[in-house]
Amino acid sequence: MRVLIAEDDPVIALGLETKLAALGHDVVARVADGHRAVEEAARTRPDAVVMDVVMPGLDGLEAASAITRARPVPIVAITAHDQPEFLERAIRAGVAAYLVKPVDGRQVDRALRLAVSRHTEFEAMRTEVDRLQEALETRRLVERAKGVLMDRLGLSEQAAFLRIQHRARDANRKMADVARQVIEAADVLG
Repeated sequence: MRVLIAEDDPVIALGLETKLAALGHDVVARVADGHRAVEEAARTRPDAVVMDVVMPGLDGLEAASAITRARPVPIVAITAHDQPEFLERAIRAGVAAYLVKPVDGRQVDRALRLAVSRHTEFEAMRTEVDRLQEALETRRLVERAKGVLMDRLGLSEQAAFLRIQHRARDANRKMADVARQVIEAADVLG
């Protein structure tokens, strides 16, 4: 994996980089504050981020939120502070895994793999939800357009549906686009 490390302690950062490299990961950047983490995540587009929670300037959890808003990426938070409020903030920030220091390379590797796996599942679910929402919107538009055609042209429900379907096929357009066009035309005509 291509990993971004955000850790303000240079000794810990170097240790993480060495451990991750030994496990076959490619560290694309190592930064010491949250602002740089956000910048480097946008520039390098890593597969995952290992981020300290407490850093100067923008803390790790604020940086994690900014990174995931710009481009969702799995983030593993690492902290020396085992406090419940950090865990709650990590959950709200979209952090996929949370480790308390000291950590060894295998713990980080497992957390990264788990975070990437969960992230992949989440993105697949998000894609499916988007697809279902689009299908629902198409159905809603087609139902409205059928009603317009049935009312204006005296067509049966099936005939109205077939008219929309044929128009979409003949024009090589989506049914939702044709339905939207029918609805807009009806609105213009009153």
